[in-house]
Amino acid sequence: MAKAIFVRETGGPEVLSFEEQEVAAPGPGQVKLRQSAIGLNFIDTYQRSGLYPVQTPFIGGNEGAGVVTAIGEGVSHLQVGDRVAYQGQIGAYATERLAAADRVVPIPEGVDDQTAAAVMLKGLTAYYLLFKTWALAEGETILWHAAAGGTGLIATQWAKSLGATVIGTAGTDEKVDHARRHGCDHVINYNSEDFAVRVRELTEGRGVDVVYDGVGKATFEKSLDCLRPRGLMVSFGNASGVVSIPDVTVLARKGSLYVTRPTGNAYFSTREDLLEGARMLFKAIANGAIKVQIGQTFPLADAAEAHRALEARQTTGSVVLLP
Repeated sequence: MAKAIFVRETGGPEVLSFEEQEVAAPGPGQVKLRQSAIGLNFIDTYQRSGLYPVQTPFIGGNEGAGVVTAIGEGVSHLQVGDRVAYQGQIGAYATERLAAADRVVPIPEGVDDQTAAAVMLKGLTAYYLLFKTWALAEGETILWHAAAGGTGLIATQWAKSLGATVIGTAGTDEKVDHARRHGCDHVINYNSEDFAVRVRELTEGRGVDVVYDGVGKATFEKSLDCLRPRGLMVSFGNASGVVSIPDVTVLARKGSLYVTRPTGNAYFSTREDLLEGARMLFKAIANGAIKVQIGQTFPLADAAEAHRALEARQTTGSVVLLP
């Protein structure tokens, strides 16, 4: 019997329930997977808490990797035994699951399942932020908040390989050191320094071209002070709370700034876009531009403990749940 982590009512990590479930045969356009590794992401906590509404009950999690064990009608690009990975399909916290076949991608030789599960959502997020939301160019300067986190470590390495100057922030001296070792030219401890003042010092008053902010409420307003005129503020997460701009004229006063709130659903709406992003991601891993850091692993049954660690900012790099 398969097992899964259910959310039957929204709330704190305590609502996560480890239960048995029967997984049906795949329907048209579906595959059945035996999962080997599952990625943990902040979106999982937003869905669990109710910040991002999902109809209950549901199985948590949004990315994973495993082996195809059965194929539904109409699926011709996959075979039983293929190693595949996916992101953006809720229901990942399970030993077995059904998945939409057109939203899974093959795992290339040389990439293990834990690495694939650790990078699909975070790595593809880094891909569209660096290549699509703002096509980062050599010589540009960026600020990346939470640079020692899972997405941060992937993105800052990738940005550095593109020739950017990378400024990161982190909340502890240990995380500052970790981020500095993985792609950042400069790292600011935002609990002991005013990061906006420090960014201006590091850029000799100019400001950065782009701020990438997955932290949200705690960093948003001060991040606007880090941007050069007509720079871009990219808000892509809410780890500290949801951002609001009650007075949009603040963007004019701070230099005709741009603000965007991108999501993977919009950037990977077609399979072609998904495959191109995955190709670029796995290529960056293969050529050493990205060295994937799996900071912690937890048994799937301990998903609540993993959520607590993530929300308490006690994790570095990617976190993987093991079925």
